[in-house]
Amino acid sequence: MSERILVVGGGIAGLWTALALARKGRELTLLERDPPPPEASADEAFESWERKGVGHLRHSHAFLARLHILIRDNYPDLMEELLAAGCRELKFADGLPLSLQESYRPVPGDKDMTILTSRRTTLEFIMRRYAARQQGIRFETGTLVRGILTDRDAAGQLRVTGVRAEQNGETKDWLADIVIDAAGKNSQMIEWLNDAGACISEETERAGILYFTRHYRLHDPENEPARTKIPGAGDLGFIKYGLFPADNGCFSITLAVPEIEMELRRAIVRPENFDAICAQLPGIAQWTPSETSRPVSRVFGMGELISRWRHMTKDGEPRVLNFFPIGDSVIRTNPLYGRGCSFAGVAAEALVETLERSNDPHERARFYHAQLAKELRQHYDDMVKQDLAAAKRARNALDPDYKPGVKARLFKSFAEDAIMPAIRGDVELMRAFMRSFHMVDAPNTWLRDPRNVSKVLRTWARGKKRNADLYPPKLGPGRTEMLSSLGISPTADPERLKSA
Repeated sequence: MSERILVVGGGIAGLWTALALARKGRELTLLERDPPPPEASADEAFESWERKGVGHLRHSHAFLARLHILIRDNYPDLMEELLAAGCRELKFADGLPLSLQESYRPVPGDKDMTILTSRRTTLEFIMRRYAARQQGIRFETGTLVRGILTDRDAAGQLRVTGVRAEQNGETKDWLADIVIDAAGKNSQMIEWLNDAGACISEETERAGILYFTRHYRLHDPENEPARTKIPGAGDLGFIKYGLFPADNGCFSITLAVPEIEMELRRAIVRPENFDAICAQLPGIAQWTPSETSRPVSRVFGMGELISRWRHMTKDGEPRVLNFFPIGDSVIRTNPLYGRGCSFAGVAAEALVETLERSNDPHERARFYHAQLAKELRQHYDDMVKQDLAAAKRARNALDPDYKPGVKARLFKSFAEDAIMPAIRGDVELMRAFMRSFHMVDAPNTWLRDPRNVSKVLRTWARGKKRNADLYPPKLGPGRTEMLSSLGISPTADPERLKSA
């Protein structure tokens, strides 16, 4: 308990780590490069909080059920503050298709599939204010880490002894027994450690998409547009969309475009084009007319999205001691799945268990990274697999000469004509699917249950005609119609691809 602990980075990952450690009676110092949030309100935090270290601060956010459970069970007073600030709980029943609403009967586990949603600035604003009141947590803002301090133990093993940071124009060495890297995707600590001889390797895959988000505020927060049969999130192939209810009458819409759709990528960042696209998507169109809401932000873009897993051990042995990366510093994922915050929360709990379990630096490093692999690797692999498949589909859609083979047609039919209709027509299947999505269960666990597989196959065998009521209505126009309505050539990208 007397160990000197430094947490570098005061974003979601750093805050979860600080809260988890303080809950167990540990003391720590959190070094944050950006200024503290404004004191007044969530709206002021959204408008004026400068967070240069968090490029995705004003993109859509939600805490999936796995993270909601952690708050509910470990920080009930924090949950009260989040809800009082306007954050919203979306329960399992809220996400059911209208066709399942009447037949739905809750079971005890359904309470574990609740989403917490709001603007990212509000989540971080309330968490930061809550963490600052906890005994054992000390914030040092305006502190930019410039280097990492290391030495080697008697056996020659590299170990971290602190960081070098700039604060108020002065450079200072912060010594520590444990350094936790929560500085996010742009952290340089792994590079610095490799310069010192750590030989940490990584695997990466491009996510294959770009993100574009705009925020809006309802004129009447008590009168949200009613739900319809058309979902508020969907995938048209050339564009994915999602509507995120937020706090205090606000909401955001995120549009994700495949990297290969160059023309659409260039156009969508213009607010008039963004709104024109939303107006053509029936699942969200009713939210954006001027009589319903008004935009309160520009269109925020986010590119260069990759998935990354850094290997901090080799053959089970740690590459460095007394150093624990957390969140995007060690595992980075496509934000499409909304799992980054949950990954950080799970890792924070694993770190607490690690430090409680042993005082030996080697054992700590082995156990921590084994826990990350156990809890998160399956989810990571599943997301990467989906990203690669989506990028391949987007490329094939632009190739007029592409003809899918038998295997590709079979997989497409199984996904579109078996799995999705079966889920939309059976509450138990929907429940099992959502438990996997929310990281309550391992990915695709539900499809390894023979009872569930039987239901899916029976749905597939009935055919499209008999399953007509289980398909969602049309989610939006086709690619040619959409691009033409925006004044974009629908043939430019296929021609570019062909010539390349």
